[in-house]
Amino acid sequence: MMQSSPNNGIHLVTGTAGFIGFHLANRLLQDGRQVVGIDNVNDYYDPTLKEARLQKLSKFKSFVNHRIDLEDRDRLSAVFNSVKPSVVINLAAQAGVRYSLENPRAYLDSNIIGFGNILEECRHNEVDHLVYASSSSVYGLSTKTPFSVSDVVDHPISLYGASKKSNELMAHTYSHLFGIPTTGLRFFTVYGPWGRPDMALFLFTRAILSGEEIKVFNYGKMKRDFTYIDDIVEGIVRITDNPATINHDWTGKDQTLGSSSAPYKIYNIGNNNPVELMHLIEVLENALDRKAKKRLMPIQAGDVMETYANIDPLVSNFGFKPDTRIEDGVDLFVKWYYSYYGKAA
Repeated sequence: MMQSSPNNGIHLVTGTAGFIGFHLANRLLQDGRQVVGIDNVNDYYDPTLKEARLQKLSKFKSFVNHRIDLEDRDRLSAVFNSVKPSVVINLAAQAGVRYSLENPRAYLDSNIIGFGNILEECRHNEVDHLVYASSSSVYGLSTKTPFSVSDVVDHPISLYGASKKSNELMAHTYSHLFGIPTTGLRFFTVYGPWGRPDMALFLFTRAILSGEEIKVFNYGKMKRDFTYIDDIVEGIVRITDNPATINHDWTGKDQTLGSSSAPYKIYNIGNNNPVELMHLIEVLENALDRKAKKRLMPIQAGDVMETYANIDPLVSNFGFKPDTRIEDGVDLFVKWYYSYYGKAA
């Protein structure tokens, strides 16, 4: 197992008004760390939910948030120059597979240009470790399961997935050229309290409580490696405290794609237990004590049939395995939903 080297410097977290960024910042602050956040609080989904997340974080004296776009190079540089973070955790991105079919430029701006700006700031500010969100979407057309970081991922089927694969390539270049330790995290279908309203669990909950139909794509036959938010955050914290290192056994002839001769690593963070969509709906119906009205539909463009994370490197290097049962995680989400929106929502 890697030796932990907790960093007591400033943690700069992008996407602090977002689902994962909020939970991560909250955890770091509870651990007594100083967090500087960046989030533009855009209207991709309900900004009032984002504002509520930031309001909870603002109760910590060691938290400050800057409302800027990652594409705004001058303002981003000003934050880095004034803060001098030791660790950067980049969770800001234009999210959503299906939305990338409607508004591709948002992904080019935030996920490519914005991430390029983050890399440049890490380069010029001697950041000790850059951790960034990738996605299970990079696996694209791959049907070899479980998905492993050693797999070739050259066939994405959405611009979102392509942008995340691009982030991994860009990060490797900066690790190789400038020695910046970078670690990419491929998240698998994250869910839980304070979740995103555009995700299936949130959409289904709202529709069922309103007596409306839910759209069940591919007739419910898809499988997803649903991963509870607390497991995601635990993985991020453990990895953040252990900067990526050089794999001295790595050669260009026998490539291990999850590591490199540069200080570069890739990890899957998933529950390692795919759940069929119909089973998720049954679990949600039980938690809500209501039946869903289902409209069975064909698969949508950009969707994959199954996601399934091989997490062996995560377990062997950090002694950590996500293990929250879907029944427990959904129940916690429903309790939060009722507390935030009320049972009549």
